[in-house]
Amino acid sequence: MPWTKIATTDQLEDDDEILPVSIGQTQLALYRSEGQFFASDNVCTHAYALLSDGFLEDGCIECPLHQAKFDIRTGRALCAPATRDIRVYPVRVDNNDILVDLEG
Repeated sequence: MPWTKIATTDQLEDDDEILPVSIGQTQLALYRSEGQFFASDNVCTHAYALLSDGFLEDGCIECPLHQAKFDIRTGRALCAPATRDIRVYPVRVDNNDILVDLEG
C-alpha cells in the first residue's frame, strides 16, 4: 500500500496553508506552497510540538514552540534549536486526491 489518500486539493486552497493528517499512528503535516503539495512528519524533532500549528512561508515551516525551521521539500533542519531533520514523504495529486507514499 505505497500510495494513500490523505486529503483533497480543496482542503488546502491557498498557498502557505497546513493541514494536520493522521494515518493510524502516523501524524503528518500536509503543506501547500507555491501551488505544490508537500508532506512531512507533524512533530518537531527538537521538542514535542505540532508543525501544523506553526508558520509556513517560502517553503519553510517554523515550529510554534521554539521557532526551529525546516525545509518542507527536503526536511532539512535550517536553524537551532533543531539539529535533526524531519522526515518528508513523496506526494502526488491524482485528480483532486492528494496521495502520500508513507514508505517513500
